[in-house]
Amino acid sequence: MRPLPALAALASLASLAPAAAGCAAAPSALAADGAAAGAAAGPFARPSAAPSSARPEYDAAAVRALAVTDADLGPGWHVTLMQPGQNDISSPPQTAAVPACQPVLDALTPSKGGAGPLAEADLDIARAGDAAASLYTAVLAFRPGRAAAVRSGLDQVLDHCRAFTSTAGRHLLTRLDTPTPEGADAASAFTLTNETGGAVIAQRALVARAGDVLAVFTTLDATGRPAPEPDPAVVRAQLAKIAGR
Repeated sequence: MRPLPALAALASLASLAPAAAGCAAAPSALAADGAAAGAAAGPFARPSAAPSSARPEYDAAAVRALAVTDADLGPGWHVTLMQPGQNDISSPPQTAAVPACQPVLDALTPSKGGAGPLAEADLDIARAGDAAASLYTAVLAFRPGRAAAVRSGLDQVLDHCRAFTSTAGRHLLTRLDTPTPEGADAASAFTLTNETGGAVIAQRALVARAGDVLAVFTTLDATGRPAPEPDPAVVRAQLAKIAGR
């Protein structure tokens, strides 16, 4: 689901932080809705099946209609709609050694995580002639209350999983202070920085909630520089479309 050319390198990350930092201090129980995710699974754990009488508020077509298009962004932008889970060139799903830190990895590859969205739309957004600086955007719709639980649960672990290991290697995590973007009800942001083979790889994510929808914006840099901030114009346009403005 993550088409950025350098993402494949995330499969072989090496340590940037002492192993002792770890994630052992992460909360044992995180915010969750009536799905009752266990502490060991973290807030991105897949919830119990909804009652048979419940009708999903979103389906695949409805969520695709919430995703920005070239026309929404204007001249110079190109939006590619992808198939969830089929365009990801990264390795199989990464698993955190300490389960409480799993939401960080799940936020970067939503189609491979266990958050349990009703439907999603995955986009690769780039300016003409600058495909290497593309912005990956996932639009994820949840049953009522679940998006808030997922976003708040992620927010709680950002201060505790500053260094942790996974099946891909060792990770260094930094929370980023971020204002809540216009059109969102809440937002969290972070960078995940890694070193492999002497090359520094940085990934930056903004997770914004608007009602029962999460919009996840991520960028990546593999040249030793910090990953760029997601383009504010794209963030505004995507959140405005979710809100129906």
